[in-house]
Amino acid sequence: MNLKQTLDQKISLVLSDISGTSDCQALVNHSKSTQFGDYQANGVMALAKRLKQNPRELAEKVSAKLDLNEFAEKVEIAGPGFINIFISNEFISQQVNALDKTQLVVKTQNAQTIVIDYSSPNLAKEMHVGHLRGTIIGDAIARTFEWMGHKLIRQNHFGDWGTQFGMLITHMLEQDDATTELSNLEAFYRASKQRFDNDPDFATRARGNVVKLQSGDEQCLQLWKSFIDVSIQHCQEIYQKLNITLTETDVVPESFYNNKLAGILESLDKQGLLTQSDGARCVFLDAFKNKEGEPLPTIVQKSDGGYLYATTDLAGIEYRCQTLHANRVLYVVDARQGLHFQQVFTVAKLAGFADKECSLEHLSYGTMMGKDGKPFKTRSGDTIKLRDLLGEGIERAYSQVEEKNPDLSEKEKQKIANVVGISAIKYADLAKNRNSDYIFDWDSMLSFEGNTAPYMLYAYARIHSIFRRAELDIDADYRIIVESPEEKELALKLLQFTEVVDALLEECYPNQLCLYLYELAGIFMSFYEACPVLKSEGQVKQSRLGLCQLTALTLKQGLTLLGIETLKKM
Repeated sequence: MNLKQTLDQKISLVLSDISGTSDCQALVNHSKSTQFGDYQANGVMALAKRLKQNPRELAEKVSAKLDLNEFAEKVEIAGPGFINIFISNEFISQQVNALDKTQLVVKTQNAQTIVIDYSSPNLAKEMHVGHLRGTIIGDAIARTFEWMGHKLIRQNHFGDWGTQFGMLITHMLEQDDATTELSNLEAFYRASKQRFDNDPDFATRARGNVVKLQSGDEQCLQLWKSFIDVSIQHCQEIYQKLNITLTETDVVPESFYNNKLAGILESLDKQGLLTQSDGARCVFLDAFKNKEGEPLPTIVQKSDGGYLYATTDLAGIEYRCQTLHANRVLYVVDARQGLHFQQVFTVAKLAGFADKECSLEHLSYGTMMGKDGKPFKTRSGDTIKLRDLLGEGIERAYSQVEEKNPDLSEKEKQKIANVVGISAIKYADLAKNRNSDYIFDWDSMLSFEGNTAPYMLYAYARIHSIFRRAELDIDADYRIIVESPEEKELALKLLQFTEVVDALLEECYPNQLCLYLYELAGIFMSFYEACPVLKSEGQVKQSRLGLCQLTALTLKQGLTLLGIETLKKM
């Protein structure tokens, strides 16, 4: 049960009944202090202003008509018209005991088709830090939709087409052993780019091979495919290391849409949406203007006949909405592409490529910055490869394990270092609001204090150690009876997991889940210090063990949704 949503609906109905209007909002939120209850409804003041009534008197009318006996031990009016709701221990006990320990939340009853486009690197270089945010944020969102029972379709929109591939193919043709060269993607790309920039004859041959490739030349296609295969293999190795759920079956690259682009132009033309501008074909929209107030074009075909990203994205939207029948199409792409997607989404709706009911959403994210406040790079100014970044994370975590647990076996040290190193990098990113830039800092992300992966992993492992020390089965059935304030705070927090998951599905901010898990771990620590578990007896001991068990299950499930592996021992 989403308790916050349930209370909001019940109070909103009473507000509507009293006011005679249907658009009343209870605005239920968690209370900031337990002295003001567990939940607080703040919507009375806004309604009172509309009705020109005294807000406190209106709140008292609402309270008199409100039946929350099933949930609350009491309801109080505070201040100018806040409605404070104190959830009863009996209700909380019933709800935590009724939780399905294999699922923890009730799956959606209204499954939708969700298409999510994320990661999507260009297949011309090794993956670098610029690909990290979109990959891990998208994967956390994808995991959550899938876990909740939606039909989730992952789309890895690899950049596998365009001018740079003529350059790469030409360089491949002129190597004695292209396979060997391709074993180092970055070196191969740099060598071909250097020739393209410095050798006009090579550049001419490269452009010629672009035309051949686009015309279906067998040799060019074969070489192009060999390059793509090696690139995809590299990406899959990174995904596996990062615990990302994308597979080769999720690859739907730019080239997939090649035979659909002419149809997009034809459809736009038939609808009278195309305008010729300096030889290019564009769609002008009144909603988008430059600084001078002139309409901004959405260019769909260059003057030389070439297509652009906008054209491919329009074809992608048509395919995802009309063929895959998506209810929502989510694009996890950095914030710099904001205007591009606003324009493309508007054109897609206007041209009918996307149904009115299909929601097109750009889930933007900021930039990973170095301590100098600039985009994160090596000291020499080069882009940091993801492979190197992950390797350094594991090395740093291994040093911590060596220092804290020198007696562990080498196998255990390596296992812990791999999990902690990768998790620290992922969690530090996911814990930030995705729209914000953030500073990459090894010391803070590997700290065992604060909202970090090591802290979360330690909290989970600590609960397992409680059961292990007492030689108790963590998977046994434990009946929970909530009595003390600390027990109530923990049990209620466990019930609120549903609220956080629902919010993530609606708003797509993984940092909300990170914050919840951090708060849950902190509340558990306070509970464990205030309420003896192993030293208590009888039903009290069983109940507290049950709260420990549910906390472990919730931490594990939450971290799993974030793509973070857990450890029973650290």
